[in-house]
Amino acid sequence: MVPIEQQVQKKIVMYLSITDGKGSYPLRRAAILANALKSEAEITFLYDTETIQPNTDFTYYSVDGPSSLLKHVADLQPDLFIRDGGVSHREEVAKLQELVPSLLHFDDFGEGGHLADLVVQTLYEETHETLPDHYTAGHETFAADPSLKRSRGAGLKRKKPADSPHLVISFGDEDPGNLTYRALRHIKQLQIPLNVSVLIGSNYTHDVSEIQMMALSRRNTRVLRAPQNHTEVFSKADMILCDAGYTPYEVAVIGVPCIVLAQNDFESNLGFPTEQNGFIHLGLGRKVTQSNLLNAIMELLLHDARRERAVKRQLRLNVGDGEEKLLEAIRYLLEFPKRKRAGYVTLRENRR
Repeated sequence: MVPIEQQVQKKIVMYLSITDGKGSYPLRRAAILANALKSEAEITFLYDTETIQPNTDFTYYSVDGPSSLLKHVADLQPDLFIRDGGVSHREEVAKLQELVPSLLHFDDFGEGGHLADLVVQTLYEETHETLPDHYTAGHETFAADPSLKRSRGAGLKRKKPADSPHLVISFGDEDPGNLTYRALRHIKQLQIPLNVSVLIGSNYTHDVSEIQMMALSRRNTRVLRAPQNHTEVFSKADMILCDAGYTPYEVAVIGVPCIVLAQNDFESNLGFPTEQNGFIHLGLGRKVTQSNLLNAIMELLLHDARRERAVKRQLRLNVGDGEEKLLEAIRYLLEFPKRKRAGYVTLRENRR
């Protein structure tokens, strides 16, 4: 057995490339995994120019283009490269294969994923095509924030909505199609008592004053800006109106009746926020009519059985415990690398 003092600590590089309006969940997922592994491996973050600088205690470097990424990886010489968010390209991944023994990709719908050693698709498309053997897809891989887990099942404990039910509008960090504005404009037409909380994400680039003016013109409507604790707001909601990306997974951890509007064609094809899983999916948000949206809201408000069925369908999925599955996969790739690089000797070979 190799003495502890002679064992070389494994290195992990996490590359955060948050594109396609996927919001900040990939950053939170990376932080969850890094904190769980920090005593086992040396972890370094890389992030591109479109991504928020990681708010962590780990070492991190900015990446400016593919050549910059490859140079950083060559200098760091990691045992495992984790790519979280964004679409990868075959040529780039082929070059990374020459530098890194194991490659793990999260939510990668690009051609480069076919060259990775493992691809985890928490966001998955509704398709009948068979995925390659090194792909794993499904809601079981969603790793929930600890604060979200503490509110698990809160929706099932709530009684019938009060005389003035609480509706939360949340279209993620960016809301590229400004569905927040569109949804609030429609909801203004509801002539019923309704408390409305509008969550504005940290990367919302539209004119917030328009949202605020509409909120002022409607009773019991408030606008909340990030870094608001959205978990607490979600847990107190009678109903949530949101995007079709990662937000429905968070909703399903808590268990809240939920109406989904897809922000783009990519989201509209995702297979998680369905009727079977306890969601009302109205399709592309930019095409949803006022009558369809208001009818969906009234349906949930008026029918107790409909609300209860939705919550039970969400909670029976047991979403949010994917952290252990992901950590198990990472540890396996570290212990059993797919390739060797020049001068690379595994701990297993050292033991011989």
